[in-house]
Amino acid sequence: MKLKISNPFYHVLFWLLVVSLLTFIFGHSWGSGLNAFYFISMMLPVVMGTSYFFNFYLVPYFLLKKKYFLFGLYFFNLIVISLYLQMVIIFFSFIYLANFSFAGMQFGTKDVKLLGIVMYLIVFMGSFLIMLQQLAERQKELELFKIEEEKRKNAFLELLSNRQLVRIPFAEITYIESLSDYVRVHTDNGQKVTSKQKISALTEILPADFIRIHRSFIVNKEKVSRFNANEVEINGVELNIGRTYKKEVVSLLKA
Repeated sequence: MKLKISNPFYHVLFWLLVVSLLTFIFGHSWGSGLNAFYFISMMLPVVMGTSYFFNFYLVPYFLLKKKYFLFGLYFFNLIVISLYLQMVIIFFSFIYLANFSFAGMQFGTKDVKLLGIVMYLIVFMGSFLIMLQQLAERQKELELFKIEEEKRKNAFLELLSNRQLVRIPFAEITYIESLSDYVRVHTDNGQKVTSKQKISALTEILPADFIRIHRSFIVNKEKVSRFNANEVEINGVELNIGRTYKKEVVSLLKA
């Protein structure tokens, strides 16, 4: 499952907001927005690296997997290395500025250190929110997995056909065809079972092996012998892929 937070637009927007907000606050305090922007830009790569390493490596691979000792150890090392790099950046920044109008500036190393602390507070506050979202999405994944397991416990599709209850093993179903208010289930042995049922209702009870490829077709992806962006082939029968389903169908079949 792809996390929503992987959308690069939100990342760009977040960092632009951080830079804009801090430039405004510290620029006003220092009497120079340009100097504030300079120091923020110099320190930002280290802060970003710390944030991404924490959110997309330490949290998913250690914290969420309950490896608390390793998480704490790596987190401590991360902070030490990150702060060391920030101090190096501040040191060389002041050396560079000393060649210009450093004496006329209304701030010193304490002000820049405060800027670094504020940047970390903002970033880790954002990291905390991202971590909460990751936890929520993992919980949703777990719930979907449980639902899928419940579906697989019943290895049969039960339908009422000709006033009789028919049980068709999932493994024998090749595809399901919609006929308005009816559906026709096609099986490996050529059997065709018709039932008064809507195809949309079947998508709720079928396991993940079954994919809706068209408003009129659901296929068992294990039975697909050939496919392209326009159609799939099952037991010599070619079925069209609906325009609105193409991207998802091709992605699921490739997986």
